[in-house]
Amino acid sequence: MASSSSFLLAMAALAALLAVGSCSTLMTWTIGKDSTSTRLVLVASADVSEVAVKDKGATDFSDDLKESPAKTFTYESKEPIKGPLSVRFAVKGQGYRTTDDVIPADFKPGSVYKTKEQV
Repeated sequence: MASSSSFLLAMAALAALLAVGSCSTLMTWTIGKDSTSTRLVLVASADVSEVAVKDKGATDFSDDLKESPAKTFTYESKEPIKGPLSVRFAVKGQGYRTTDDVIPADFKPGSVYKTKEQV
């Protein structure tokens, strides 16, 4: 009987580990179809807020991007956007994250870029 209960306990522990591990996924950014050389539309894979980007060579992040439909953020620039771009964002209820050089210089609408950040 002891081996049966030990087996059940081990299976319960394994199920709990798998459940916790599956709760977090890697953050991805999809480039929106309306993106151009001066307009970047980012679609987040998670509930985020306060998204900002930094062009290559810039010292500061942009002001927060405008959020349109849920999880969609737009960056408008007067000059052509210079990649690779770094993205700073707040995960709702989890604080700020920054991913350096996540959007390449030759980004194209429809492309999906994964980060190393779990959300």
